[in-house]
Amino acid sequence: MSVTVKSQREIELMREAGKILGTVLNELEKECKPGVTTYHINKIGEEMIKSYGCIPSFKGYQGYPAAICVSVNDEIVHGIPSKKRVLKEGDIVSLDAGVIHKGYHSDAARTYGIGKISDEAAKLIEVTRQSFFEGIKYAKEGCHLYEISNAIAQYNESFGYGVIRDLVGHGIGKSVHEDPEVPNFGRPGRGPKLVAGMALAIEPMVNMGTYRVATLGDDWTVVSADKSLSAHYENTVVILPDGPEILTLIK
Repeated sequence: MSVTVKSQREIELMREAGKILGTVLNELEKECKPGVTTYHINKIGEEMIKSYGCIPSFKGYQGYPAAICVSVNDEIVHGIPSKKRVLKEGDIVSLDAGVIHKGYHSDAARTYGIGKISDEAAKLIEVTRQSFFEGIKYAKEGCHLYEISNAIAQYNESFGYGVIRDLVGHGIGKSVHEDPEVPNFGRPGRGPKLVAGMALAIEPMVNMGTYRVATLGDDWTVVSADKSLSAHYENTVVILPDGPEILTLIK
């Protein structure tokens, strides 16, 4: 495993990449409404990314055909946008995207409700989001990586949710996926020790039911094995001497 420590210049470039991506995801939330196709969301997202002079990280990555992964309801990640997939009232949709800015990547995901959603769906989205913040309490120098992982798992499992094990977060920088892997479960005290300059994409992926997953026939879309709803929340985070900085969160 080769974990890269970023310089101040690299962190500043990733900060810029993160701000752009956070802005794009905030704007895409406005597009997530009944009657809109997942193709439309991807089209708008790709246009926005390019308007900043950036390149979508995901388009063409290992053959993935779109700029934005758009995953609906029981789809966890890597949903392929389609003109045939129309969002309807009560759906939840996860948007996962990355941008390349001056050679450096940012990566983030959000799950949004479409129109009025059930209380159960809203709770899943909020618990998944909050578990990220529980995890990054340990994103500081001297902690071990799996302390983040364990905090995420413990929080989600306290609500009876399934924390996905087959998909993990990752390091990020000049490549969208770098070492180390960042699982959403693990034993405290394990994993590499965190140092200032490490950049991580931390991304809880949580099912309302089982943690088990399946992959659809397109060889991309990953779904919950029991067809239960799934939520996803991700940010690019850099470890600094005084604690973590979230690069992709625009308030």
